[in-house]
Amino acid sequence: MDMMSMIKEQYLPKDSVLQISVDKILPNPFQPRKNFDDSSLEEMAQSIREYGVLQPITVRKVSPTLYELIAGERRLRACKYAGILKIPAIVTELSDSDSAAVALVENLQRQDLSFMEEAEAYSALIAIHGFTQEHIASKLGKTQSTVANKLRLLRLPERVKDIISKHKLTERHARAILRIPDEERQLQALKKICDNSYNVNETDAYVDKLLKPKEPPAHTPKRISMLKDVRIFMNTINRAVSVMIESGIKAESNHTEYDEYYEYVIKIPK
Repeated sequence: MDMMSMIKEQYLPKDSVLQISVDKILPNPFQPRKNFDDSSLEEMAQSIREYGVLQPITVRKVSPTLYELIAGERRLRACKYAGILKIPAIVTELSDSDSAAVALVENLQRQDLSFMEEAEAYSALIAIHGFTQEHIASKLGKTQSTVANKLRLLRLPERVKDIISKHKLTERHARAILRIPDEERQLQALKKICDNSYNVNETDAYVDKLLKPKEPPAHTPKRISMLKDVRIFMNTINRAVSVMIESGIKAESNHTEYDEYYEYVIKIPK
C-alpha cells in the first residue's frame, strides 16, 4: 500500500460521493503548492470536459453551506477553468494538522511540488501544527535526515531562492549554493552558474573552487629562500671573526638589525 492509500485508510472514511458546487469550496489554507502551470490546467480541463472528473476531491465542512478543500486542488481549478459548476467530492472530518498532512502527501505522491515548496510545507507543519521532523518523516515514509536537509534549504535568502526557482535549478544546485557563507557571494555564484548553464557536477566543482583557501603569494618561497641565504652570510662573517680571535687577533664584531638591513661593524687592530 502506498503512502497516499495509507493516509486515506487512516483519515478518509469511505463515504458516498457528493456533487458540490465549486463556488462553495474554499481553498486549503495549508496547500503547499504555490505555482500551477496554466497549460497543464488547460489539458486537465479539456479532459474533464470529455470524460468528467474521474477521481473525487476531498473536502471538509467548515459551515452549513461551505466546504474547505483537503485534496484535489488541480482538479478543482481545472473544473472552474472548464466552466464545470459541480464537482464530485468526499466529505470527511479532519483537524487542521491532518488536513495539512493530507494536502502535503497528495502533492508529494503526484510529484507536483518543487523541492522548495516541499521544504516550506515541512516548515509550516512544524511551526503551525507542532510536528517534529521525526513525525513528518514517519508520515511521509522518509528519513529524518531527508526532512532535515530539505529544511536547511530555507536558510537561503529570498533573492537566492527566487533565482533558483526562476531558472529551475535542482535541489543539488541549491545545496551547493547553501555552502557559500554570505548572500552577495551566493548571488555572484548563481549568476556564473546560470550564465554558463552549469550542471550539478560543474556547480559542485565551481563552489569547491570558490571555497578553497587562497594559496600564499608566489613570492613567499623566494623570500624564505633569500632569508636563509642572508643567515648563511652572517654565519660566515661570525665564523671569520672567531677564527681571527682564535689566532690571537683581538678582532671585535658588532651588528645591528634595522627594518631594511643588517649593519656589521668589525674592528681589526693593526
